[in-house]
Amino acid sequence: MATAAMATAATGMGIPVMTTKSANAAPFRHELKHQIHLQEDLVLSQRLRKLFAHDKHAGADGTYRVTSLYFDTPYDSALREKRDGVNRREKFRLRYYGADTSFIRLEKKYKVNGLCGKRSARMTPEQVQRLLSGEFGFLLDSGIPLFIEFYSKLKGKRLQPKTIVCYDREAFAYAPGNVRITLDRHIRTGLDCTVFLQAEGFPLQVMEQMTVLEVKYDAFLPEIVRMAVQVPGRQAAACSKYALCRRFD
Repeated sequence: MATAAMATAATGMGIPVMTTKSANAAPFRHELKHQIHLQEDLVLSQRLRKLFAHDKHAGADGTYRVTSLYFDTPYDSALREKRDGVNRREKFRLRYYGADTSFIRLEKKYKVNGLCGKRSARMTPEQVQRLLSGEFGFLLDSGIPLFIEFYSKLKGKRLQPKTIVCYDREAFAYAPGNVRITLDRHIRTGLDCTVFLQAEGFPLQVMEQMTVLEVKYDAFLPEIVRMAVQVPGRQAAACSKYALCRRFD
């Protein structure tokens, strides 16, 4: 099991300066989230643009759209575990970028002892359509480990599509510490999961005046990043875009 020992904690956002982890914990990363106001977003984004490079897949303005479809049990196990702060939890989602639905990934995101990990496998639009129509036997026949695991959860836990989460992301990268900083804006959702591949069917604004800031890194957070993402008076706190969109059920 991966473990992490916090050496020090920074003021302002509660971000740890240095951590250590066991050698077998490579798949796990630290993930810090904050809700910030639009004015804070404006100041922070200008600062980050001077210090770090944008994601190489971003458009001319440095942003791109992310659209995800989340799955949960009939009893909303993933949602409840998130709200209750359960130590070991997981959730499955489908995701594509921009309006291009030719490249879709099935992702399993999991958290253990506060550390996050993710596994993914590519899924075709045709497979997604079969999945949304309730046909998922192809997962078991695929030979892909993540597909087979997803099949077992669809059958055993009765996972089903729950909500669409769509937002515009500005992402920055910094190689030391494998750091990724993201600003997720205009978070929106739709009530009909069957329109997941239509790219324009998500009219409900979740947080019109707020942005979600995320900082992800491996074993340590470089000082330059720690200082750059400081927002006075903000502390790290649980902030799930999935949970925010579920309020519209």
